[in-house]
Amino acid sequence: MTKIKFSNLEREKTVKKLNETEFDLVVIGGGITGAGILLDAASRGMKVALIEKNDFASGTSSKSTKLIHGGLRYLKQFDFWLVKEVGSERAIVHKLAPHLVIPEKMLLPLIEHGSYGKWLTSIGLKVYDILAQVEGDDQRRMLDKKEALQLEPLLPKKILKGAGYYAEYRTDDARLTIENIKTALQYEGVPINYTKVVDFLYQDEQVKGVKVEDIITGKVYEIKSKYVVNAAGPWVDELREINHSKKGKKLHLTKGVHLVFPHEKLPVKQSVYFDVPDGRMIFAIPRGKVTYVGTTDTNYYDNKDQIQVDLADAIYLISAVNNMFPSINLEMEDIVSTWAGLRPLIHEEGKSASELSRKDEMFKSETGLISIAGGKLTGYRKMAERVVNRVAKKLEKYYGIETKKNYTDETPLCGNEGFKKYKDVEDYIEEVFLRIKREGFKEYDAWFLVSAYGHQTTTILEIYEILKDEDIYIRMAKAEFLFGVDYEMVQTPMDFFIRRTGRMYFDINSIRDLLEPILKEYQSVFKVDDATIQRYRDVMHNEIEKHSDFSFDRM
Repeated sequence: MTKIKFSNLEREKTVKKLNETEFDLVVIGGGITGAGILLDAASRGMKVALIEKNDFASGTSSKSTKLIHGGLRYLKQFDFWLVKEVGSERAIVHKLAPHLVIPEKMLLPLIEHGSYGKWLTSIGLKVYDILAQVEGDDQRRMLDKKEALQLEPLLPKKILKGAGYYAEYRTDDARLTIENIKTALQYEGVPINYTKVVDFLYQDEQVKGVKVEDIITGKVYEIKSKYVVNAAGPWVDELREINHSKKGKKLHLTKGVHLVFPHEKLPVKQSVYFDVPDGRMIFAIPRGKVTYVGTTDTNYYDNKDQIQVDLADAIYLISAVNNMFPSINLEMEDIVSTWAGLRPLIHEEGKSASELSRKDEMFKSETGLISIAGGKLTGYRKMAERVVNRVAKKLEKYYGIETKKNYTDETPLCGNEGFKKYKDVEDYIEEVFLRIKREGFKEYDAWFLVSAYGHQTTTILEIYEILKDEDIYIRMAKAEFLFGVDYEMVQTPMDFFIRRTGRMYFDINSIRDLLEPILKEYQSVFKVDDATIQRYRDVMHNEIEKHSDFSFDRM
């Protein structure tokens, strides 16, 4: 796959193109839904732009449970269509990016008075396999108590009756988003971050583009387009208000919280989907140096740009873990990092947060604005297909423009140069490790690079070899940063540490060592003054505190 420059150092060129082109479609929102729509539309031959007011994936799409999963619990709601669609999508998205969407066996403990009984679990997982077209070793197995404890000795012996054992996939949601966006560059899609829609353009009372403000320069300009799709996640209704079309159905936001612990503090051997006494279910997922747990599901009405994990959230999840793994005894000071995000669900009167459907829905205003909300990370590609199908029909009917059929199920994402299955990824990890271990790196470092960047790791290693820093970890982080600046539109240190690398969530301690060297490199690359660097330093320290400090003084 050809490397295409994707850099805010060339932002003026991007802005000029946005300002001077009449697009077939403008997508508002740089999360996974918007990214999927961008790639789908661009690959069909449409002229398409994507506008994101902050950084790509800075909203919901960097704060999910980071699973490409089939939604087993939706069987309990008899939502078979949703289970079938997202279940089938798991294997497709894994094929598109096997380095980024990784097979993950899931253990479902069966306990006395738990949410799932043995017979219903066996039937449910069988139906799950059929709906999701699961084959071979990934098909579900039912385990007795002894087999379950062999797989996970931390489970509660006294109340454990057995377990279901089935297949899911783990991902990095923010990187999945950025790789979809970068892949769209191959089809001349035009995405930009830090650009806020402030109004819509109209012609004959129909939406024909957007007026935007460049957050970096303050410049206001117009982008003309035949159609506009509002895929802004939790902010969908704000844009509908600007369009004076917030009528009928509206969003219902719920908050999901995750806590991160050192793996030695919660040393589960594989992912576990387990009961909470109040009837909810929680995931515990090992990932590299850490294990993370989540998620909560509570109504949210506050500031959408400042979502925090509060003390009650942390206590709830820690209590849930200690209840299922009685030998662990996690405490507040064991938390190393956290994240909290919002789900933009469709409001249904009389239903609680956890009862709301995860199906996506489209709304079309009288002025032609198409809005989409709801849905799951796993189903992003099908959501995009439905939206683009609608736009394609309109382009043909009203403009005589014919577009190709959807083929994103056969479009490998950036980083997947030749990976056919996860075994190929493992071989490449070993190849990278052999290349870097002579420098002093560990197997974890090779795994981290490949699971984030896939074959793009080769480019990062080429940059690494040019740099001169004595400390190998600082040198490698700088190589990643420079790659992000040139090919992933990194604009701020937060983009790099939180969304491009995931270090804020999964290796927060490394930021304390890397922050000053990266700030120095940032200043050199972006040519900013000391005051700007100090502002970013303060923001990063605040972000570290927000994600990791649970002292009562802060509360």
